[in-house]
Amino acid sequence: MKRAPIIVAILGLVVVAVLSSVFIVDQRQQALVLAFGRVERVETEPGLKFKFPPPFNTVEYFEKRILSLETLELEVTPADDRRLVVDAFARWRITDPVKFRQSVQTEIAALSRLRSILEASLRAVLGSVISDAVLSEDRFLLMTRIRDTARKDALALGVDIVDVRIRRADLPQQNLQATYDRMQAEREREAADERARGQEAAQRVRASADRQAVELVSEAQRESDIIRGEADAKRNATFAEAFGADPNFFEFYRSMQAYRKAIEGSKSSLVITPDSEFFEYLKSGDGAARP
Repeated sequence: MKRAPIIVAILGLVVVAVLSSVFIVDQRQQALVLAFGRVERVETEPGLKFKFPPPFNTVEYFEKRILSLETLELEVTPADDRRLVVDAFARWRITDPVKFRQSVQTEIAALSRLRSILEASLRAVLGSVISDAVLSEDRFLLMTRIRDTARKDALALGVDIVDVRIRRADLPQQNLQATYDRMQAEREREAADERARGQEAAQRVRASADRQAVELVSEAQRESDIIRGEADAKRNATFAEAFGADPNFFEFYRSMQAYRKAIEGSKSSLVITPDSEFFEYLKSGDGAARP
């Protein structure tokens, strides 16, 4: 009977030792098995694991999932000296728990170190390009460069930078008005250039149209002169033929034409003598001029 409490105590110690020798690694975690503070092995696969009971072995757990890192608003100066306020974030995970424990030990300390690394990468990459590249579609390539630059420094902490994203990149509030004014001046200059090019094109079109009009008028005038000359030639030929057929009638006809042109109009006046040859065909048989 005296042995029963001892056996119970021994069994209790055995149970406690067995229970303290068993630990569970969650699928979201990875564990370090430590022997008197020295890393004995790394457990990355989930499941039930065994170790020597304390104080021989202890276990420390680290996250296996991808974690988030938020940065504060950071003011950077691109290559064109236009300051930008950048808000970025990163995704990271612990890839080497041994190195992670040796360098930073805890996630809180790791966040502080990683934030400094990320901010330095942001300043280095964005400071090498102009601000328009940060505000354009080239931002994706810049984020890749920032991630690769930060990843090199983070590997020393046992950490891998999975991704970096620039959430916002804006001008400082005090620079907005100056930027708007400069953009307006640039747009006005572009509009003036467009108007000047339009006026130049209009002048070219107008000059071409004027030249074509002069050519058309000249061609029409030449053709009309040719036609008029041919008509005059035919008329003179007709007159010559008529003169040859009946000279007296031709002289009479030409005199009638001269009379009509001379007295044409309501206020026409002639100052000539009555015996002038001009009225030869208007004289009566007794030599008096007809009214």
